[in-house]
Amino acid sequence: MNLSALSTSSSSSHSLAPYGWNEGWEAEFAPYADRGLLPGRVLRVDRGQCDVITPGGVVRADTEFVTPRNPMEIVCTGDWVAVDPDGDPQFVRTLLPRRTAIVRSTSSKRSEGQVLATNIDHIVICVSLAVELDLGRIERFLALAWESGAQPLVVLTKADLVPDVTGLSYLVQDVETTAPGVQVLPVSSASGEGVEVLKAIVADGTSVLLGTSGAGKSTLANALLGEDVMEVQATRDIDGKGRHTTTTRNLLVLPAGGVLIDTPGLRGVGLWDAATGVNQVFSEIDDLAERCRFHDCAHEAEPGCAVLAAIEDGALPERRLESYRKLLRENQRIVAKTDARLRAEIRRDWKMKGAEGRAAMAAKRGRLC
Repeated sequence: MNLSALSTSSSSSHSLAPYGWNEGWEAEFAPYADRGLLPGRVLRVDRGQCDVITPGGVVRADTEFVTPRNPMEIVCTGDWVAVDPDGDPQFVRTLLPRRTAIVRSTSSKRSEGQVLATNIDHIVICVSLAVELDLGRIERFLALAWESGAQPLVVLTKADLVPDVTGLSYLVQDVETTAPGVQVLPVSSASGEGVEVLKAIVADGTSVLLGTSGAGKSTLANALLGEDVMEVQATRDIDGKGRHTTTTRNLLVLPAGGVLIDTPGLRGVGLWDAATGVNQVFSEIDDLAERCRFHDCAHEAEPGCAVLAAIEDGALPERRLESYRKLLRENQRIVAKTDARLRAEIRRDWKMKGAEGRAAMAAKRGRLC
């Protein structure tokens, strides 16, 4: 293959253009082109190897030469890489810098982060209308999505199961209240409702489907692809849950444009250093907090608290504040496990509050005496 021709060819006509290749990636790859390596995008990863689409087609490449300093640097679906031009086997030599990445906390006691997909533009959070809405879970997914740097979108799947138009509109409003600044789209793969709108959204850039098992991700992926590429299994009637139909993360080119990554259903949605994402999800609380009397207001019992006032007059649901506190505490714990300095700060804060509490009790007892 003529690598000089590869580097000077138009990005829009490049064979990798359907997979998201553009001038920006071409510039990032330039040093590796000079070394005779080929650009490629990772389609799927399993057992230390990955399928990579290159200008010459799909190759099976080994990742042993990419030495991660931590679990989040492991080769992942969506990565752009530099691979050997030939050989059996071929090897991934390096990862290009990621522009965005979805990271969640693993169940490991070491509190490691797990990258679910990289270099994505849209995160499609799939929520099934076959079961009761879990607004707290939606907020968790949104926190992960905002923290990634991509734009989230909530898709309410199986909308045909809610034939009452008014009832469906109320469900959409409930989710919109939970997801400020995020488009909420009811979709039915069975009836086709909303599918064309979603196709237009994901036609620009790389999109990833996130959701629990049984949320209809694989069915939705097939609707977007226009054919039954992803295997689909029935969900349980009792709780709407399904088995993991998708077992790996797969990157697929959409016929109407854009790239889609389908992911296995997530049982756990643990946050990983997602303070920015949490604040984005609860942006209305941050806006209210700016009007509190005290700049360090904890929104618990302080006088002049604009957040508590909004709850009292019904402008802010109390559930939102409770969820906000819960996610912030969880995120602080996970960060503290990996940041010794923050752990020390939290301990000092606990000791200070404990001392203040003891002093207040002593003063109270003195007044009573």
